[in-house]
Amino acid sequence: MIAYIEPYFLDNDSDAASVATVTGQSFDGVSESLDIQGEILCGGAAADISGKDFGGMNCVKPLAVVRPVGPEDIAGAVRAALRSDKLTVAARGNGHSINGQAMAEEGLVVDMRSTAENHFEVGSLPGGAFVDVSGGALWENVLKRCVLEYGLAPRSWTDYLGLTVGGTLSNAGVSGQAFRYGPQTSNVTELDVVTGNGDVVTCSEMENSELFFSVLGGLGQFGIITRARVLLQPAPDMVRWIRIVYAEFDEFTRDAEWLVSQKDESSSDYVEGFVFVNGDDPVNGWPTVPLHPDHDFDPTRLPQSSGSVLYCLELALHYRDSDSTVNKRVERLIGRLRFIKGLRFEVDLPYVDFLLRVNQSEEIAKVNGTWETPHPWLNLFVSKRDIGEFDRTVFKELAKNGVGGPMLVYPLLRSRWDDRTSVVIPEGEIFYIVALLRFVPMCAKASSVEKMVAQNQEIVQWCVRKGIDFKLYLPHYKSQEEWIRHFGNRWSRFVDRKTMFDPMAILSPGQKIFNRAP
Repeated sequence: MIAYIEPYFLDNDSDAASVATVTGQSFDGVSESLDIQGEILCGGAAADISGKDFGGMNCVKPLAVVRPVGPEDIAGAVRAALRSDKLTVAARGNGHSINGQAMAEEGLVVDMRSTAENHFEVGSLPGGAFVDVSGGALWENVLKRCVLEYGLAPRSWTDYLGLTVGGTLSNAGVSGQAFRYGPQTSNVTELDVVTGNGDVVTCSEMENSELFFSVLGGLGQFGIITRARVLLQPAPDMVRWIRIVYAEFDEFTRDAEWLVSQKDESSSDYVEGFVFVNGDDPVNGWPTVPLHPDHDFDPTRLPQSSGSVLYCLELALHYRDSDSTVNKRVERLIGRLRFIKGLRFEVDLPYVDFLLRVNQSEEIAKVNGTWETPHPWLNLFVSKRDIGEFDRTVFKELAKNGVGGPMLVYPLLRSRWDDRTSVVIPEGEIFYIVALLRFVPMCAKASSVEKMVAQNQEIVQWCVRKGIDFKLYLPHYKSQEEWIRHFGNRWSRFVDRKTMFDPMAILSPGQKIFNRAP
C-alpha cells in the first residue's frame, strides 16, 4: 500500500480518518510517500492503538501507526523518519510498557503484532535445537507451538507470557529459570534487526556481533528485532510447584541463594520468591500464598517473633509422567531448607499450565477492572551486599502494608549474564530482582496513583542517597544525568553504539535517553 501520512492530528479525534492522505509536502519534510505493503493508521485510530500502555500513566498521540508486513516495511518507516527533521519511530509489541517506553509523540509507532506469524521454524545445530520466531510473536504462542508440535520449549522465560519476543529481548527477560540459564537475552543465538540507519541486518555472536550484543537489552535504542533464534530443550510433562514460608529475611535469602547455587542435577528447575503482609488481607497477605483453594494458611504456625511482613520461597521441579522419583527428589531438596514447618504448599500441574500460571491472575484482574487501571510498577536489581538493608527499609517500613499486588524478590547469578549485551546489573555474583507490582483498584482516586508513583521515586532516591548498588530493570528516567548514573562505566559504550546504529536518534524516543538529531 502506498500512503501519505497526515502532517497533523485533527483537533477532534472523532473526526480523524483511519488512514489519512495528503499531497505535496508531508509532515516534517517527509516529501515522499511512506511506501509500504502494510497498513497505516492515523488520528484517532492510531491513538487508540498506541496512545496508552499497560502502565496507564502516559497518554501520547503518535502521528501514525504502521502495521508492517515484514522487515522492509519497518525499514521503510525508519528511512522516512531519516528524511525528516524530527520524526521518530518506536516499536510496540503487546503494549506492556509501564512508563511510555514504546511511545512516539507525533512519531511513527510500529505495531509488531502484525508480523507475529512471519517466522516459526524449528531446527538444530551442533549446539542443540532452536526455533526461529518473529520479533512480534507472543511468548505464549511460541510456548504452545513448540511444546505441542515438537515436544520442545525455550529454556528461559518471563512470568507473564503475553509479551512479544522482541520486547523482552530488548530488556532482558527474567523469571525463575534465569538463575540456571540466564535471562532470555542469554538464550538467543541470532537476530534479524532493522537499525536506526534503516538497514535490515542479520547478526549473531560471530556475524555483526556488535549489533547483536547492542540490541540485546538495548531498550530499543539500536534496532528493532524482527526475528530471533531461540535455544530449545526437551519439554517436561509435569511440574511440582512448591511454596514455603519464612519469618526471617536472612533465612529466606540463605535458602534461596543455596538453591540457585546448586549444580543443575541437584537443584530446582525454578526459583522465585515474594514478600507478603503478615495478616489476612486478601490482596497482600496470607491468602496470596496457598496454591490451591483447598489449601489453608495456618497463622498459628508462625513464630511469635514474626514481624509485619513474611517471605515465601517458590520453587518448581520438572518431571516426566513416567518419573517415579519425583517425591524423593523433592524431599531431598526441601529437607535442606529452614522454612516454617506446616507452611508448605504444593501442587502438580502440566508444564504448559505452570508457565501460563499468570493467566489466571490476568483474567481475575480483567473481571475486577484492575487490568485497565494504572500500574505504577517498580522493578530493580539489587546487590546481595545491600539486599538486607533494602529489606529493612523498603519491605519492613515503606511497603509493610503491601502494594496492592505481588512484591517479588529472588536471587540471580551474574555468571549467567553476558556482559557484552547492553543490560547493566549490580556488582557481585549474586544479586536480586525486586518487583513491586502495584495494581490500582477501580474506585481509586488519581491522588492514590500519584502517591504510589511518589513512593517509587522515594525508594529510588533512597537507594541513590544510601549508595545502594542497584539498577532499575525496565528502566525509566527523565534526565540524561540519571541515565549516565544508571549505565555507569558502560555509558560511553552505550553512546558509541547509538552513534553506530542510530546516529540520528530515530528509535525509541519514549525511553528519553537521547534527543532526536535534526
